[in-house]
Amino acid sequence: MDQLTSTPSTTIAYGPNRLAIEALHAQADDSVLAVITATQGPSYRPVGAAMAIYPKEKRCYGSLSSGCIEGDLIHHAAVCLEAEAGRTIRYGIGSPYIDIQLPCGGALEVTLTPSPSRETLTNIMEALAQRKTAQFSVHPDGIIDTAPQPGALTVNYEADIHFTVLGKGPEATMFAGLATAAGYNAQLFSPDRETRELGAHAGCQTAELAKDQFPETAITDRHSAIILFFHDHDWEPALLVSALETDARYIGAQGSMRARATRDEALRALGVPEQKIKAIYGPIGLVPSARDPQTLAVSVLAEALATFKAQQ
Repeated sequence: MDQLTSTPSTTIAYGPNRLAIEALHAQADDSVLAVITATQGPSYRPVGAAMAIYPKEKRCYGSLSSGCIEGDLIHHAAVCLEAEAGRTIRYGIGSPYIDIQLPCGGALEVTLTPSPSRETLTNIMEALAQRKTAQFSVHPDGIIDTAPQPGALTVNYEADIHFTVLGKGPEATMFAGLATAAGYNAQLFSPDRETRELGAHAGCQTAELAKDQFPETAITDRHSAIILFFHDHDWEPALLVSALETDARYIGAQGSMRARATRDEALRALGVPEQKIKAIYGPIGLVPSARDPQTLAVSVLAEALATFKAQQ
């Protein structure tokens, strides 16, 4: 049988796995945790991806494929629950289940854990609530715990990306609303009442922004991005000085190349080192010269996510 690509540890985003972990935490009994522990060739989801299975109710939370293995996993999960023992199953190339084909043409290994440890699930959720990386190990026999063990896969779930949006007008509200709709957390700080009201209507957390005062309640850890959307660029220098002192992995500001040059000069005058000035993204976005709020929002979100992916 061909060997699957397996690593002792993997780090992935928690967001796509949140539904599964939260469902298991709410109801660990009569449930099974399914985790991809190895892959070969292309795969729909990465190593470390999780799904919650409730065999008696024939339902799942989350997904590990495009729908081609979930039904079979429910069957194996029922067997695991009855036997009170975990198991590892292979699909695709080299699998004994030749009637189940993976459209991607690769192979994957899924480890099933019946009635997963509530303590481990609680530790995962508590770490992520504190915006820390949550770590747990999946053993070949299906046991999970929070301590890395020889022969086990260590999975690291990174805290969800958080967007701190500072600005005024439709560009700010459109971006904050898009990020929220995409499942990310976004805080919108604005000096403008209408901007805050539109942001709240889009489901964002909003707060008033005072000039030259970076908000104390902003989340600015290494899993965060800070983005400025101002047409009045006088707001930017002081806010960017404070932003550059944070651990945010993406810092950007709206504006043309001319606006960027003016902004850079203002930051130099404030004593900001050249290396930090160059680290600011601008003009922001992957689409050059985006001139409408919708395109700009999609363009900037894509650039920020690509930056996080590159640094993962």
